[in-house]
Order: sequence, then C-alpha cells, then structure tokens
Amino acid sequence: MIPELGLFLLVLASMTALLGAAVVAWGLRRADAYLTGLWRPTGLFAAAAFLASAACLWSAFLSDDFSVAYVADNSNTGLESIYKFAAFWGSHEGSMMLWVVMIALWAAAAGCSRVTDKLFMARLEAVMLALAGLFGAFLLATSNPFARNLPLVPVEGRDLNPILQDVGMILHPPVLFMGYAGLALCFAAAVALLLSGRWEKTPVRFMTASAVVTWIFLTAGNALGSWWAYTELGWGGWWFWDPVENASFIPWLGVSALLHALILAQYKGQLKRLCVALALTCFAFCLLGTFIVRSGMMQSVHAFASDPNRGIALLVISAVVLVPAFILYGFRVEACCRDTETELTREDILMTAGVFLLSAACAAVLIGTVYPLFYELFAGASLTVGAPYFNQFFAPMAIIAAILIGLIQALRAGSIVLAAAAGLVSVGLAGAIVALTDPREALMAFAGIAAALWLLLTAAAGLLPGFKRLGLAATIAHAGIAVSMLGATGVSQYESEALVRMDPGSGKPVADVIFVNRGIYKVNARTYFGDAARIEVLDAADESVLTELYPMRQTFISSGMQMSAAGIEHGLFRDYYVSMGNKLSPTEWLVRLSVKPLASWIWAGAVIMMAAGVVILLRRRVRSKA
Repeated sequence: MIPELGLFLLVLASMTALLGAAVVAWGLRRADAYLTGLWRPTGLFAAAAFLASAACLWSAFLSDDFSVAYVADNSNTGLESIYKFAAFWGSHEGSMMLWVVMIALWAAAAGCSRVTDKLFMARLEAVMLALAGLFGAFLLATSNPFARNLPLVPVEGRDLNPILQDVGMILHPPVLFMGYAGLALCFAAAVALLLSGRWEKTPVRFMTASAVVTWIFLTAGNALGSWWAYTELGWGGWWFWDPVENASFIPWLGVSALLHALILAQYKGQLKRLCVALALTCFAFCLLGTFIVRSGMMQSVHAFASDPNRGIALLVISAVVLVPAFILYGFRVEACCRDTETELTREDILMTAGVFLLSAACAAVLIGTVYPLFYELFAGASLTVGAPYFNQFFAPMAIIAAILIGLIQALRAGSIVLAAAAGLVSVGLAGAIVALTDPREALMAFAGIAAALWLLLTAAAGLLPGFKRLGLAATIAHAGIAVSMLGATGVSQYESEALVRMDPGSGKPVADVIFVNRGIYKVNARTYFGDAARIEVLDAADESVLTELYPMRQTFISSGMQMSAAGIEHGLFRDYYVSMGNKLSPTEWLVRLSVKPLASWIWAGAVIMMAAGVVILLRRRVRSKA
C-alpha cells in the first residue's frame, strides 16, 4: 500500500508543479495578482508531496519490500541499514527522483527567502515548478521508481552495487544533486531576470547567492567523488577524466566563471550579458551530464542507466527547457544589459581574462567529453579521448589561472616591491625543490609549484598590515586552489609506485620505505567475505615500523563481484597506499604499492574552498541585517 501511496504522491506533486507553473505564468501575463500569488502555496505543496513520495520509497527500502522492482534491484536483506537508506539513489530511478525532490525543495526554500520583489519570485517559482513537474513527468513516463514485481515477488533482492557500498557514495550523490538543483535555481533566476526586461539588483543578488551555494555543493560533490575513486576503486588515482566525472566538473568550471563575472557585473557593470548566458549554459551542462549518465551512450563505472529511450526523452525535455530560454535571451538580453559600464582597472581586466579562461577550460573539457559521441554518431567508429588530452591543456590552463589570480592579488596589495618579492621567492623555492628532487617532468613540476606558491604568497601579502586584499572569502578560496594545486603536482610528479607479486614474508622497497607483507587472513562480514593482508611500512634507513596497512580483496555474497578495499595511511606530507589485486597462486597476490606525496592536500584544498563559500554567505547575511 505504501508504494501505491508514493506513486500517487509523485503523480500529485508532478501535476501540481506543472499546473501551478502554468497558472502562475498565466497570472503574470494577465497581471492577475491572485493567480500570480499562487506560486508560494503551490511551491510548498509540491515540495511536500515530492518529499512525502520519496519517504515512501525510503520506507520500501528499509522494510525490504521486494515487490517494488527498484528495491529488489538495489537492495537485499543482508544490506546494512545505512546502505539501504543510500540505495535510494543507487541507480537511475531513485537518483532522478532525488534530483526532482531537491529542485522542489530549492524552490520552496527560495520562496521562503526575504526577497521582497514578488514579481521576480513569481517568475522564478514558475520556472522552478515547471522544471520539477517536467522531470516528475519523465519519472512517471519512463522510470517509475514504484513499479511492482507482482505477481512474482522475489524472496531476496539483488543487492546494491558493491562499488556504491562506501561512505563516499552515501554522501557524494545527494551533495552533487544539491549542486545540480542549485544550477536550476540560477537558471530560473536568469530567466526571471530576462522576463523582467531590466537589470535589477534583487535578481542579480539572488543569482549571486544561489551561485555561491551551488558552487559550494558542486565543489563538495566533485571532491567527494574524487575521494571515493581514490579510496574505493583500488586503482590508486583520484581523477580519471571519465565522461561522468567530467559531467560534474564542467558545471563547476562554469559556475566558477559565473561567480567572477557576477562580481564584475555588480561592481563595474561589466559582463552582464555573459552572466546571464553562463547561468543558462551551466544548467544546460547539467542537463547534458544527466543525459551522459542515463542514456547509455557513454560507458562509465559511474553511469546509472543504459536505456536509449530514456536518453531521447531527456533530450526532448532539455529542448523544451533550453530552446525557449535561449530564444528569450536573444530577444531580451540587450534590454536587460544596456546600463552604463564603468571603466575597467588593471585588476578588472585580469579578472575578465580569468572569466574567459575558465570559460575556455569549460569548453575544452566539454569538447573532449562529447567528441567521441559525435565521432561515433557520424563516422560509425569508436574513439576514446583519454587523460593525455585533458592533461595536455588543463594543467597549463590551471597554471595560467593561478598566475592571473596572483597578479590580481599583487595589484590589490598595492606594492610592486612586495609583488616582485613574492614572485622571486616562488620561483626560487620552486627551482630549489625541483633541483633537489626527481620529478617526472621537471618543467611541469617547476611551473605547478611556482604558480601555487605565487598564489599563496600574494594572498598572504594582502593579510599583512598596511596592504589591501581582494576580500577574506576570495583570499581563502584562492589559498584553497593553491593547496589543491600543490597536492595534484605532488602526486602527479613525485608518486612512487610498484605493482608486484607478494606472499607472506616478502617485502618491496618503494621510495624511502619498505612494504612488508606480514600475513594474509580471512575476513567474513555481513555482505562479503574476503582476504586481507597486514602490510607493515618500514623506514628504509633503520627498518623501524612507520605504520600498518590492511588492504582487502572482497567478494560480495549476493553477486560474487570482487572489489579491492585499499589500505591507506593519510599523512600531512604523503599517503601510503596499498591495494590487493587478483590471487596469483595459493600464497601470492598481485599488490599495488604506492607512496603519494601531498595527496591529502588535494581534498584539503577543496575543504578550504568550501569554507570560502561559507564565509561569503555569512558576510552577506550580516550585511543584510545591518
């Protein structure tokens, strides 16, 4: 009965959202205050109904109701409760429903904000309701999460995909979908701004706040996905340039460009047209990512579905949403952005260059991601665009971006001597580090370290007494970028690795440590059994024990699928990493041994960047109360 209730609520919520959007739009057209004002109760009711429908699906998971096909396909009785809860978004139907719920919740939260411009809110809510209703209709038409297995109800479920049974995948999808829902809000704000025909402070401030929150969630989502790949997949890397990884990275680059463009638009009157275009385009990237993940046209360990019909339906919905929005942009953008522009300073020119650099990086990643799809479509042959393509352009772009940011910070500090000193120290330290170490590519190592140090030092210069800085949040965010750059440079240029056969008692030197296998033991858990190794990490100089790692090769009971759970010791300056591969003989295993300098700095930098976003929101809140 509960699944039927959930389906009824999903139908009710979708119909309410679609009809509510139509009624509010009609009210706006007729200048009918009563119909226009229905956006608030309609938005709140739709959000409550979508959330209640989701609660019914959660109830089905937690009660092991295998009469629901989605539950039977993604859970079983042996699954731990926390993973049953997370199995909600473990595949296509539930993850899509989660996104719809979050769009509706974002709309409800926006409706409860302190924005006093009711016409702007009505336009925005009409767009948000339409989006929630359209994707709710998509669920009902192609991906019903409450579809029954009747009359043949399985006794046991198939289980959640083993690669998703990890704490990273409990957090990664909902955080990322919060970012995607935030992109919908930015899109709706841009459409509402275009409909007004005027560049007004309220919509722009609202768009800025929405973009900041969205950027925080997208940063967190990308970082959690990277962390999951590093800890769970056993391959030892943290970014593979997989199409689905790119599908979340492209919007992050776009929103980063949007935030900087909004700063110039608010304070200098510049890049207004680009701000609106980016707000629309970032949501278009989000829809593209949804298509990539769910159409089956691109293969990935992250992909949810492989049904081309769903892909076609998503393309139709995307066209219904985006084509009118960009037509509106073409007709209204000049009227919205005709205000006088102030003269640009040197800092503004550099920031403008940074916005276009971020946009170019976004376009380059997009091209590398979709080019194989178009090549296969038109040439009839498969083509793979791998990490070398992306690394070839993205690493130099990141270095150039760091140099630009550092120049802006140096100009703001107002001291040529200080800027020159920061530059000399950065170059000198980077040169010394490269000369005293053995990187894979000396030039790239030097450029990465020098650019990151330049970024850090120019940010720190603004904190000195008597000097100016861009702003506390910007300083923190740029410091986070520098920390992540140092981490990425450390791993890519200085990682030491060995892939070896190991049996109990054997050891292998890697860098300045020795990995020693002290024994293999059996592991039996609720959902899997396996073999784990006790690996001692010894200092090569005196053979003292530095730490112990416990990598495991798991076999999941329900599916027989094997996974490698890496043994990792996270350190301030380097990580020790061990993962077990296939069993080669009764006593030998294939083992990956790695020493990864500064690996944890990659995610530490992301945390610092998120903290910067929180600082922006807190400062905006304080100013609004003043």
